[in-house]
Amino acid sequence: MSDAEESPLGETEEDGETEMEEEEEENPNYYAEVESMQQESKEDDTVAWRDSQEEGEEKEKKEEAVREETVEKAGTAQEEVAAEVQEETTVKPQDITETVGTLERLSLTDPQSVMSETSPKTHGGGELKHSLPSELSSSLSSQIEFLDLELTSFEEQQMSSPESQSSRELGDDTDRVPQDELGQERRDLEPGKGETRQEKRVSYLAEEKEVQPEADIPKDSLVSTTTEDILFQKDESASVCPLTMTWSFGWNSSLPVYYIRDTNQRVLLYASAHTAVIYDVFKNSQHHLQGHPNVISCFCISEDRRWIATADKGPNCLIIIWDSFTGIPVHTIFDSCPEGNGIRTIAISRDAKYLATISDAEMQKVCIWRWTLAVETPACTLDLPKEYGFQNYLTFNPTNNKELVSNSKTQAIYYLWYEEGDILTHSAPLLTEKTFNKLVGKFSQSVFHLNLTQMLSATMEGKLVVWDVDRPPPSAPTSLGLPYIRPCKLVHLQKESISVLTTVDSYIVTGDAKGHIKFYDHTLSIIHWYSHFKLSSIRCLSFSKTPATPPTENSNYPPDCTLKGDPFVIRNLVIGTSDATVYHLTTDGTKLEKLLVEPKDAIYAISCHPYQPLIAIGSFCGMIKVWDYERKKYLFSRVFEKGLGVQSLTYNPEGAFLGAGFTEGTVYILDAMSLENEIPEPFKYSTTSVTHISFSHDSQYMATADVSFTVAVYKVKVKSGKRVWEYLARLRSHRKSIQSLLFGMHLDSSEPRLLSLGRDKLLIEYSLLKSYRDHLEVLDIHRTDQGSYPTCMIWYPPLIKERFLIISNSNYKVKLFNSTTKMCRKTLLGPVYGSPIEQIQILPVKTTVELQKRYLVFINTDKVGLQILPIDGNPHKTAAIICHPNGVAGLALAYDGHYAFTAGGPDRSVLQWEINLSALEAAVSLGGEDLTPFYALVSGGREGKFYRELEDYFYYSQLRSQGIDTMETRKVSEHICLSELPFVMRAIGFYPSEEKIEDMFNEIRFSEYVDTGEIIDKINLPDFLKIYLNHRPPFGNTMHSIQKSFDILGYTNSKGKKVIQREDFLKLLLTRGEHMTEDEMSDCFASLLGLNPEGWKSEPAASSVKGSEVCYEEELPDEITAEIFATDILGFTISPDSRQDPTVSEVIRNV
Repeated sequence: MSDAEESPLGETEEDGETEMEEEEEENPNYYAEVESMQQESKEDDTVAWRDSQEEGEEKEKKEEAVREETVEKAGTAQEEVAAEVQEETTVKPQDITETVGTLERLSLTDPQSVMSETSPKTHGGGELKHSLPSELSSSLSSQIEFLDLELTSFEEQQMSSPESQSSRELGDDTDRVPQDELGQERRDLEPGKGETRQEKRVSYLAEEKEVQPEADIPKDSLVSTTTEDILFQKDESASVCPLTMTWSFGWNSSLPVYYIRDTNQRVLLYASAHTAVIYDVFKNSQHHLQGHPNVISCFCISEDRRWIATADKGPNCLIIIWDSFTGIPVHTIFDSCPEGNGIRTIAISRDAKYLATISDAEMQKVCIWRWTLAVETPACTLDLPKEYGFQNYLTFNPTNNKELVSNSKTQAIYYLWYEEGDILTHSAPLLTEKTFNKLVGKFSQSVFHLNLTQMLSATMEGKLVVWDVDRPPPSAPTSLGLPYIRPCKLVHLQKESISVLTTVDSYIVTGDAKGHIKFYDHTLSIIHWYSHFKLSSIRCLSFSKTPATPPTENSNYPPDCTLKGDPFVIRNLVIGTSDATVYHLTTDGTKLEKLLVEPKDAIYAISCHPYQPLIAIGSFCGMIKVWDYERKKYLFSRVFEKGLGVQSLTYNPEGAFLGAGFTEGTVYILDAMSLENEIPEPFKYSTTSVTHISFSHDSQYMATADVSFTVAVYKVKVKSGKRVWEYLARLRSHRKSIQSLLFGMHLDSSEPRLLSLGRDKLLIEYSLLKSYRDHLEVLDIHRTDQGSYPTCMIWYPPLIKERFLIISNSNYKVKLFNSTTKMCRKTLLGPVYGSPIEQIQILPVKTTVELQKRYLVFINTDKVGLQILPIDGNPHKTAAIICHPNGVAGLALAYDGHYAFTAGGPDRSVLQWEINLSALEAAVSLGGEDLTPFYALVSGGREGKFYRELEDYFYYSQLRSQGIDTMETRKVSEHICLSELPFVMRAIGFYPSEEKIEDMFNEIRFSEYVDTGEIIDKINLPDFLKIYLNHRPPFGNTMHSIQKSFDILGYTNSKGKKVIQREDFLKLLLTRGEHMTEDEMSDCFASLLGLNPEGWKSEPAASSVKGSEVCYEEELPDEITAEIFATDILGFTISPDSRQDPTVSEVIRNV
């Protein structure tokens, strides 16, 4: 110890006191009465159990003789269960195991339970009670029921096909009672989805009377019989999911870390993105608790370290309670916040019977949950006024689970729960500087004092506010007096801000902004402190479950601060700091060990080594860490000076260099194995963040792109026999952000080529050979899209003769461009999982056999997925899983294609995903062959009305092409000529632009050109269906897209609506976009307004009015809104789609 301090009581700031007096309990008999009531409750439970057992024995005597044999076989098990139930008359934390044993059967879902928009559902119709007579006779039945339940894995529930994803929502019922092998009678007794838990239990009791249990089935549920070691037992079973999370790098240092195992092991619990991680330090193994659709916002653990409660905030937020021994979610609370704001803070009582939560809404709500009863609604709630501030910390009274305390930065609140009437009362006196005539400071955390009659609130000024708790007598009715707290003292403990306040054994413990940890007794006299570790600000302190061993001759406990200097004996603890470091402190010997050293800021940069199992991770805090991802071992790191945040990382193809781009524009080239500089000085040619780094295949060129839309090129030159990197040139070539920067090779040589793709829809190729110092030559520029913008590009693997670029766009389309001519050769429907693809990479292969079948990995806003090549629009060829709910920032692939890595950006985590291609192939085979997957994409399928209508239009187009009025013999064919394709498309409700029509023509014309040299000029119905499905808008024509155009082109009128003047509207049609001639526009309006009821000028015999005769002043209003344009002019009907946001309506044809 160092810098000895005086007792803080000497600094008490009220009335010049030099010592804080111990407060007398205002109701000394309060806790004695509570204890007496608890004992009476225990006795009542025992009597009830005995009565119920006698009733059970009477029922047994009345059993039929045929069933005596069954009773004899089950007798032993019943006696064991009865003994267990009898022990439950005393409520202890571990007693909840028995309650959960039954609960687990119906809420059991493998820890990974959320994909895209689905998650497990737990029903809570009836309350589970201890010592029911029927449960004694049915314990075997309930145990068999649990074991017969199909353990559906998380990835199976998470994997979803894109066509079903849009209609699925979080919270859909995914509990399933599978058909087992115990006979058809069991199937008949299987409860329906609408039944409650109690009904399900009765059903299984009835069935047990008929069916004998199998001899080899264990008698107890996994939750009630497990030991601590089962969590990290190796699971040798093969994964049935295309993507399985195997490791999480990084942790959310804004949340606490808990010390949950300490006997012959060292196990931590912390949060990483939407996953809670149980990490065994000695085994270097992780177990992931997955089930949340959003990033975990808070979590807590019971006193016995058995039960973990996690909560998130966001749409469809969940509260999940887990068994830490097995990793099984024993209960899930849905709709805990109907407003969708989620949970801000959570606490669990010392006996683990109750949960308390405070919502994250503007108007916060306090809820208490009886989670062991499997209920879906809180026992009581309390709305907090806005004046109380944003409550961000909550804890129970460790000696009374009906009392809680919470605090915001400005106000502490005391709660008392009257369980009889489920009333939650509170007291929140306003504390100002005038209260003590001293500066109080902002609150950080609050706890109950060890003397049980007071509360303590720590402040950022290093002070403690002491509150007296005045409780009414337990026998007094609620109306006669409510509990309240009042501030009685302000104790100035220290100069540093107190960030953590907790209690352990007989000590009050604080952690402060300077990394000091201090221990005080109940009089707030300092007993011991740790200040020599030089830690950063303390974020959390978690003490071991096991008490400290008494001192012996071999012990090395430090002395305390008393005059006697006795050994300071305290439990071992885990320390979490603000710089995302986790330490373990062994108090016997004062040994501090680092357990985790992770980035404390957002992670946007990751890159995998090209031929070794290494991954480099870069953070905004300036740290680059390199891991061996196969051994899960940290290798080396480098921390750059303050202000240098790592934005991008890329290994060169040889694996010798690591290019690093930083947030302030600097570019480093580092040695891949030491992270030392390879260049004397970093390149500083940009003033904005470097978002992309790319190396040529021969490592002779390096290109970067930055936020200011600029591409820079660097080149290797040999000087004095050494390779030296030099700056070549840079060019501001785009008007909007650069989405991709890609090197390639020319077809006729091994010379590198460089391309960039921008959000301005431009694909630009640069001539490296013609470029020289300060001049970057542009070879050609092509526009890739018309309405949507491109998101990323990659080279298509050489599966066919033609060389393609894959470009994905914001309209969920994947386009293949000829690498030489830049012609769009194919447009295909990409993965549709809530948001467009943002990055794609081709999965590497190591053998020639694997070259015959290739795959790509993609990420969108919050998911990572797999796609089987070649892309053809088949939705079953893709699979995706939620990886970072707050946004995916980066993607990297292992050199052997076995793993994918995703960076979470602001969630400060990198997740490792094991890839199982056989599972994806199995899904494809189940989806059907040929056109079967495509029929499912149209309304009604193959036999539906839409497809029948499509067939009619397809064959009607043959009549059109041969002439409507001809008297010659008709020729019926399986094909139509290409000139008829746009008319059939428009007839079935797809209205492509002229550019899209040209893309369709090129796709069909050159489909066989590389193989046969022939140009195709006709198309059959199956190919037409594929063209239609791949080119049409993925969600149909929406009112949202029309309104967006009017928002851009129009102005706001006096009624507040976006409108376009009639004259401007006609002028836009003639001059902007794919402008029309006056004759074309007149003919269009003549048909749209009903002046040519039979069609457009393509059928001249049906025309009755010439376009020039249209009077626009009479037919069109002065101001045209989006609704008028869609309904009155185009003749559509606006129909709200319940599956989408109400502001987005689907525009359907008015037939």
